[in-house]
Amino acid sequence: MAAASILPAPKQVRSSFIPVIQGSPIEMLGTDNFNPKKHIDFTPPSKVYTMRELHFPENVGVSPIAVSSPFPLFTSQAIHRMRAEILSEAVWDNCQYSSNLAQCQLRGFAPDYAPFVYDTWKNPETLAIVSKVAGVDLVTAMDFEIGHVNISVKSEKQKMEELEAFAEKTSTEADEGISGCPWEDDKPIVDWHTDSYPFVCVTMLSDCTSMIGGETALRTGNGDMIKVRGPQMGCAVILQGRYIEHQALRALGATERITMVTSFRPRCPTMRDDTVLTTVRPISNLSELYFQFGEYRLEILEERVRDQLKTLRDAKRAGRRIDTKGFKSFLKEQESFLAHMNKEMIDDEDVKKGCIDDSHLLDNREKERRSKRARHE
Repeated sequence: MAAASILPAPKQVRSSFIPVIQGSPIEMLGTDNFNPKKHIDFTPPSKVYTMRELHFPENVGVSPIAVSSPFPLFTSQAIHRMRAEILSEAVWDNCQYSSNLAQCQLRGFAPDYAPFVYDTWKNPETLAIVSKVAGVDLVTAMDFEIGHVNISVKSEKQKMEELEAFAEKTSTEADEGISGCPWEDDKPIVDWHTDSYPFVCVTMLSDCTSMIGGETALRTGNGDMIKVRGPQMGCAVILQGRYIEHQALRALGATERITMVTSFRPRCPTMRDDTVLTTVRPISNLSELYFQFGEYRLEILEERVRDQLKTLRDAKRAGRRIDTKGFKSFLKEQESFLAHMNKEMIDDEDVKKGCIDDSHLLDNREKERRSKRARHE
């Protein structure tokens, strides 16, 4: 297999602009713990698309569900509590990252700097909702991934300039009877990628009332592109993002677009775990990421070995012969499981900060586009 091309690592520049908390002052938001009765406002999505509908083979993924339409999930108070935590000075000083996929990301802030956010995603009722929409029983992937936040901000002047450029381009295309690639595709908030974890829940933390665009573009199994409407503030989208290439398109008409992406994996230890660290390794505290990855994977292995040991002992007590082929198949599966772990835990000195290669991409055309862009930079 050809080696993946490496894009140049971006300059690690900290943003000098922090979005302003809108609405009530922080001290008026309350300090009570997460309460599902008070902070969840769930309405099932109007549409859930299956992997088959998006032309993916039946053996792709851990669930038949591909993506949901946006649906209400949290109350306004819950969203403002989350914003207050993630936009705090401590989070921006200690948890800010950037990469060649996205310029501003906040990661690894819960539970130390964001206990409300942490409790929100660990709550059984929240997990039950996410699992129901996803079509499979899920748990949060790792604590470090309890809330990866993507942030795009601009000044009022930049906002108006973009709207004017959009209106001019739309008018020109209408006059000339042409239409090309979507305007916002030129500078996406997050470029084409697959996620490191099986499922994600993308929650909107910004007011999208006057926003134009901001959809999520998905590449289907047959190579077509479709758009999923972006959620409104307090709403969410569930996506089986490990297996579907997607892109967060730029939004116009707003000075900020802040989304929280929370990652999930199957709860059942016998289900396959296709988690990779490709898109998160260069934008993480490696020591913490590797500890949590190793911990939960070894816990899965521990449960699998315990179940297999019980099977062996039960067969012995019942006087049955050992199922040699079945046992060897189990051992081979665990060998692959451990080999995958070892492959994902690249030595610290070999990880390039902020530099995400294209090995996570499924579409060869996108890989070639990235390679050409890298050669010209």
